[in-house]
Amino acid sequence: MKHVTYKTTGTCSQFINVDVDDEGRIQEVSFIGGCNGNLQGISTLVRGMRVEDVKEKLNGIRCGYKNTSCPDQLVRALEQLNKE
Repeated sequence: MKHVTYKTTGTCSQFINVDVDDEGRIQEVSFIGGCNGNLQGISTLVRGMRVEDVKEKLNGIRCGYKNTSCPDQLVRALEQLNKE
């Protein structure tokens, strides 16, 4: 099992905790800060998905005028996870 606590940038959420199993499937995601209901929804939807599938679907999503979003920051967290 791999774990990362990622400090977000450019979003209302402040941190993302992610656990990925040895087969590359997301086991748990939790956001600290941000829009609670939406982020619980994202966390529930990606649980059990392959990391590569989540990255493909969520990469580049923007929030209003911002260059990023909480889903996009989740992709950054997953990328950091692969570097460790």
